[in-house]
Amino acid sequence: MSSKILVVDDEKEIRNLIEIYLKNEGYTVIKADNGEEALKILEKEEVQLIILDIMMPKMDGMEVCRRVRENLNIPILMLSAKSEDMDKIQGIMTGADDYLTKPFNPLELSVRVKALLRRAYYFNNNHDTNKIINIENLTINKYERTIKVEDNEIPFTSREFDIIYLLANNRGRVFSSEEIFTKVWKEDYFGSNNTVMVHMSRIREKLEKYITGNKIIQTVWGVGYKIEK
Repeated sequence: MSSKILVVDDEKEIRNLIEIYLKNEGYTVIKADNGEEALKILEKEEVQLIILDIMMPKMDGMEVCRRVRENLNIPILMLSAKSEDMDKIQGIMTGADDYLTKPFNPLELSVRVKALLRRAYYFNNNHDTNKIINIENLTINKYERTIKVEDNEIPFTSREFDIIYLLANNRGRVFSSEEIFTKVWKEDYFGSNNTVMVHMSRIREKLEKYITGNKIIQTVWGVGYKIEK
């Protein structure tokens, strides 16, 4: 069965362009022209990925992303006509997994969609049964790609999960921001890139809601991050 992708953009031409390229890749496409419509669709449809424009009437993409993340852990690729770093950081902090600036190359969008889907759902087809890690009252399940405290699942994004799993699966080892970025994003790291720091801040914020006062991820100042327990 093909993956179902929700495309949310107030520009009809953009929606139709994305639909053409994604359908050529074999995906099923659902379209919405505003954030409110997108949320209604998500109540009825099981979607594997969302392509979400930031600047829209009625409800912008940032707010849609925040609301989606309250209940769903599906990959979100955000689109924006703005290229400033703060917009990218804000998008990441709201829970987006990737970011593409308009105008974009539709082929690049297709490649990023494939990468997000592979990262999010590959392990559902991986029958390695020895991929459950327990750290105090945290249960990290690589097979299901879930992180739970007792019976409560923490709504991490796909990349946030990958970061935690990387550290948890290599307990005691310190990973630099560069190592984390190249292993999780599978892209070259640039010296001024603070993407990992932003993700780590978001991860800790979520963990604190469920594990008060217990710091699972430790910062080794000047070196990187680790999980020791």
